[in-house]
Amino acid sequence: MTSLRDAIENRISHLTGRTLGGVDYTQPKGDPGLFGPETVAWKVHGEFTPMMCGGVSALLLQMLHPLALAGIWDHSNFRQDMIGRLRRTSQFIAVTTFGSRDDAERLLERVRRVHDGVSGHAADGTPYAANDPDLLVWVHVAEMSRFLAAHIRYRNPNLGLADQDRYFAETARVAEALGAREVPRSRAAIDAYLEHQRRYLVCDSRTRDVIDVLLHALPPSPVIRPAGALFMRAGIDLLPPWAATMLSLEMSTLERHAVRQGIRTIAPVVRWAVRNGSYRRAMERMQAKEQQRK
Repeated sequence: MTSLRDAIENRISHLTGRTLGGVDYTQPKGDPGLFGPETVAWKVHGEFTPMMCGGVSALLLQMLHPLALAGIWDHSNFRQDMIGRLRRTSQFIAVTTFGSRDDAERLLERVRRVHDGVSGHAADGTPYAANDPDLLVWVHVAEMSRFLAAHIRYRNPNLGLADQDRYFAETARVAEALGAREVPRSRAAIDAYLEHQRRYLVCDSRTRDVIDVLLHALPPSPVIRPAGALFMRAGIDLLPPWAATMLSLEMSTLERHAVRQGIRTIAPVVRWAVRNGSYRRAMERMQAKEQQRK
């Protein structure tokens, strides 16, 4: 009989994309991948609950860019499979962070090939391409800034500015591997970049359609559906205030408090349930090499 702990872990594994297969995080022994356990990236990306909240927030923020939105609108089956998109994004982050170097580079090459086929024109006629270096920077910054914001709020509020800068410098290499250029590599540079981009952002009927689909894309499993709804609200709460205003997703102080308390309540339960996540398996990979040396 499946225990509650197993049921939660199985459903979470499905959401993170680990069940998509193709990657053994425990092999080869001692391979640090693109980062390694001493990096801030491993610490930030190793906790499921903040990463889910940050991932939702990143997608909300990304959709304010008309060219990023156009790519989703024209080349994605988001209406039928928004959860699938979240899974694929989660898998990309997990493999590029915790996978072996070969697995990470193989996935980066696959994404580059997919991007080569994603192009078109936005609603106003402006051409776009998924491999456009500037657009790649936008997608990357939206993700990393929200992941770090979630980590600070729900995992380590005392993370120092030097480590925050290290995180952005470390993760910039993934965006650069996809073709991005002039990627912001510090907290101050990220903040300045987001402020500069505000003039180019738009919230229109298409934006609201995609956001509506995202916010109603709850996991099918009744075991974690309530948590999924809470993750969605936490993602909204993690948006920069100006972005929440643009999307008409402002939250009251009381609602923010309830959402934050809810996430802090379920995070230890999720941490208890997830015994075989990509972070832990990657740590086993590194520890196995150390044991061999002894």
